[in-house]
Amino acid sequence: YKLVILLSILLCGIGAFSQNNKRKELETRRQELRREIQKITQLRAQNKSKEKSELSQIEAFSYKISVLDNLIKVTNQQANYITHEINSNQKKITNLRDELKQLKEDYASMIVKSYKSKNQHSRIMFLLSSNNFKQAYKRLQYLKQYTNHQKQQGEEIKAKTEELQSLNTNLIKQKEEKNKLIAENRVTQKTLEAERTLHENLMQSIRKNLSKYTAQIRQKEREAARIDAEIDKIIKAAIAKSNKVAGKAASSKSFALTPEEKKLASNFVANKGKLPWPVERGVVSLRYGSQPSPIDRSLTINSNGVRISTEKGATARAVFNGEVHEILKIRNVNPILIIRHGN
Repeated sequence: YKLVILLSILLCGIGAFSQNNKRKELETRRQELRREIQKITQLRAQNKSKEKSELSQIEAFSYKISVLDNLIKVTNQQANYITHEINSNQKKITNLRDELKQLKEDYASMIVKSYKSKNQHSRIMFLLSSNNFKQAYKRLQYLKQYTNHQKQQGEEIKAKTEELQSLNTNLIKQKEEKNKLIAENRVTQKTLEAERTLHENLMQSIRKNLSKYTAQIRQKEREAARIDAEIDKIIKAAIAKSNKVAGKAASSKSFALTPEEKKLASNFVANKGKLPWPVERGVVSLRYGSQPSPIDRSLTINSNGVRISTEKGATARAVFNGEVHEILKIRNVNPILIIRHGN
């Protein structure tokens, strides 16, 4: 039985720890999304006077809508976790009240018995009426145990009362937190509806001349492919050159690295997930990989990088130590900086 109880306690502890971790993760994610929405709103306000193409506007609307959607989902998840905790606490409170009631009844009964016992014969007489010393000693021990038991019962009642008060306090806080999340979600939902309305109004305008915008998207894709091909060509040439200098086969697909470059490359890989952004403030407006076009869902956008929208005049920075390998200037495209981080 002891083993079963111990395992139950351990499992409950692990479960509670896991729940707390999940709640913290959700809160962190919720705050990240809120900050991201704030950045999007700020960037939009800064660029309001700047004329933007309808394609860019749709991309911006689509991205903000997706972030708002995520925020609502995360907030709902958080509210659900709190609901689960509230239900769990309410169950604990009910059980604790029952336990406390029983303890108080037992304690009251014990006090009554003790009082009656004192009236019938004193403790001294109880001891003196013993047949021998051994019996008197046992009776003394019994009286001590009885007194200790009374004391323990009193302490247990006090502890249970404090635990009950603590649970009630937590319950009130949890309900307040849940209500706050629900209120925030209502505001977010209204913002989302407003964004969707603006998005739909713009889409109606675009649908009237969809072929024109589809052609623009395809043109952008061709430009992106041309840039990717140019970058790929430069990287391959750099790899071939490094291998030639090192006396290795020019057909090798990786750089021939010096000890210093190997160290730099390994440090770069080790910092995966910890690297800073190339700008101080901004939002990801286009993610890496294949994704449907926000204008025409039948079209796929293939992104070999990440597009970050930032404020006007923002300074770009390297995310890690390295050397500028080349600066590309392609017609109708912003300058492209290629930085080598070891390999």
